Formats: sequence, structure tokens, C-alpha cells
Amino acid sequence: MSLEIAGALPNVDADLIEVPSTSRFALIGSSTHPPRFLLLYGSLRTRSYSKLLALEAARLLEAMGGETRVFDPAGLPLPDGASDTHPKVQELRELARWSEAMVWSSPERHGAMSGIMKAQIDWIPLSQGALRPTQGKALALMQVSGGSQSFNTVNQLRVLGRWMRMLTIPNQSSVPKAWSEFDEAGRMKPSAYYDRVVDVMEELMKFTLLTRDVSPYLVDRYSERRESAETLSRRVGQGAI
Repeated sequence: MSLEIAGALPNVDADLIEVPSTSRFALIGSSTHPPRFLLLYGSLRTRSYSKLLALEAARLLEAMGGETRVFDPAGLPLPDGASDTHPKVQELRELARWSEAMVWSSPERHGAMSGIMKAQIDWIPLSQGALRPTQGKALALMQVSGGSQSFNTVNQLRVLGRWMRMLTIPNQSSVPKAWSEFDEAGRMKPSAYYDRVVDVMEELMKFTLLTRDVSPYLVDRYSERRESAETLSRRVGQGAI
């Protein structure tokens, strides 16, 4: 195959290009621990509906056999407003590394996600040394609105999910008039909107189980393998001088 590639694709390094095969998946194996989910919400209000929605999602994921952590954004500084050694930043980053999938739940404010939601995502780096805390992890998106149903926020979050190199699932949840969808105890009332949340969490669980072990292979890139090879070559060359 290398000779065929070298002849047909002269700009490709035949020693580094991968020919994907289902046999590679069979060699990876399967984890047995409960899937790990990090849930982020985007409001600091005492009765935060994005938080209530995230907690409802966490209950569903736990009922399906998952392990969940819900990050409290209270006290998280604005991006660049403090060192990344800040305790809340460290807590968030550690949870991002721990997780195998995420749920992002934001209110819609002025037609967009909240600043609190964006700040959390901005504090999660694309890479930390050799680690990429979000790459290849499954992601589910949800939003709440005070008025009519909107999809502005989940659409924006979907762009961010791609930017963070995550596998954003197709389904999503948008809850309009959120103040009317939760009871006094903070539990979501039965409705078509609640059923959609169940749909989204089921889908997220399936995608997580399907991808959590194989995601390193799924996101293994030719360009990065080539860069690594060139970096190694330069280092070896420098050592020989």
C-alpha cells in the first residue's frame, strides 16, 4: 500500500498515512467503569434554570449508569482576569480531564449564550502539554429561555464544541418559558420538553459508550503525526551536531 500511495500521492508521506480499518477498533478493547460526565451551566442565580436543567440531566445520566460531576461556576474569575493557578480554574480543568463526555446548559441572554457559560469554556484549554482535555469527547447541548423557544444558544454552543474538537451529538434541548417548566422543588415537570431531555441524555450515553475508548484513534491525525515525526527528526539531528 505504501508503494501505491507513493506513486499516486507524491505529497503524502506513505510511512505516516493511516489507512483506516475496522480491525483497528477490535484491538482497542472496552472500558468497564461507569461513563464519566461533566455538566456545566451558565447562571449564578439562586434559582438558575440552566442549573436546574443540568441537574435534571445529571439524574438521568446517573439512572442510566453514569457518574456525574456538576461544576459550580460561582467564584470562577473572568478569563485572563486571574492566573490559571486559581483554585476554581484548577477545579474546572481537573474535571474536564476526568470527564469522558460533557453537557453544556446555558440560558439565552440577548440572543446568545451567557458570559458565565462562555467563561467556563474559555478557561478549558485546547491542550495542556501532551493532553487535550476535550478532544474526541462526546458533548450534549441544552438551553433555557425566559420567552419563546429559541435555538441561538445551542447553535453557538455547537460551534464552540467543534472548536474544542468535541463530538457534539445531533440531538439537543431548548426549553422555552423555563420558569413554567420546573416545580417549586426545582424538578422539571412532565412535558414534551422533558421527554426531549431524556432523548438527549440517552443519545449522549450511547455516543459516550461508543466513542470513549476509540476517540484517541478517531482523532489521530496525519498532519500531527507528520509534525511529530519532523520534530523528532530535528531533535535527533540537533543531538548529532
